Amino acid sequence: MIAIFKREVKNYLKWPLFWVGVLLVIYGVFNATSPYLTTHYLEQGEKIVNDYPDTVDSADVYEGYIPANPEKHREIWIGQIKQGLMAEFEMSDLDAQSVINNLADMELEEAFVYLEEEYDWYGARYLYENSTYYKGTPEEINAYLDEKMENKTFSFYYSRKFADFAGLFMFFFATIMLAVLFLQDTKKHTYELLHTKPMSGGKYVLGKVSAGFTVCLIALAILNIVFWALCLIYTKDSGFEVRLWDFVVSTVLYILPNMLMIVSVYTLISLIFKNPLPGVPLLILYMVYSNMGGRNAEGVYGYWGRPFAIMVRFPGQLFDTAPPPMALLNQSFLILASVVIILISIQIWKRRRM
Repeated sequence: MIAIFKREVKNYLKWPLFWVGVLLVIYGVFNATSPYLTTHYLEQGEKIVNDYPDTVDSADVYEGYIPANPEKHREIWIGQIKQGLMAEFEMSDLDAQSVINNLADMELEEAFVYLEEEYDWYGARYLYENSTYYKGTPEEINAYLDEKMENKTFSFYYSRKFADFAGLFMFFFATIMLAVLFLQDTKKHTYELLHTKPMSGGKYVLGKVSAGFTVCLIALAILNIVFWALCLIYTKDSGFEVRLWDFVVSTVLYILPNMLMIVSVYTLISLIFKNPLPGVPLLILYMVYSNMGGRNAEGVYGYWGRPFAIMVRFPGQLFDTAPPPMALLNQSFLILASVVIILISIQIWKRRRM
């Protein structure tokens, strides 16, 4: 087992394509997450200039937007309703204010229905959704950052975005790199020769699995160090706290179980078909399944995670990210499923030997 492990890891480290893959993953993750690294406290009079509307349904603080609390959200929406009544329905300021006064004591859903029934205005709901985030003043943005940094480090939030995109790009990295893990061994004469060696199925399979997993672990260790360093460099003037531990935790919780599952699936497929290449399309389909959106119990469409998914996404804004429901439980199931798959693979190897 140790000999197999050392041989495979050394082969990967000597392979130029492995290092090219690591560089491509670094580039992909950086390209996707670098805007979040520009987040900073605004100085007096500093403005984040862009051509976007004053309110949007989704935006991030580095773009100059902050989420509206319920009171502010209602205030912005009421202002937009008044402007709409005057512009689209050609009401006078007094008449529009009369409608606003009627809305003042209504619940939000009740106000939507009122505007639909009384004025055939079905866009009021859209206006509310489209004013979830608004362009904040420097003081509001800095206060928002203070609130978010009060109990959490900047790297706590950023490491989740890192885990999101690192998990995505590492999937492709692992799918390509691990295809060669069994490629040589599954050639006809080599495969038959291996079964004549005095080596147990457990040692062979565990040697291969541990080598494949270690290769992914090495790539992820490099990613952790690189993006921790980038985070330090980009935020050095902002006073944000950055910890390597945050990256390590996110990697362990949200990426490593997925890598173990990919290695295990490749092992099973390689031993069943005596060829690892059928695993490539199957894993691509597995990724598509894992990355599909859906509707939650309230009927809201979004990314909620799927059973045995091999990707954990964090699609929200930087400071509003949260793991999908039952994500950690699903990661535990992946580890358990990987162990079961490895045990099945060992039995397949033993039967083939017989």
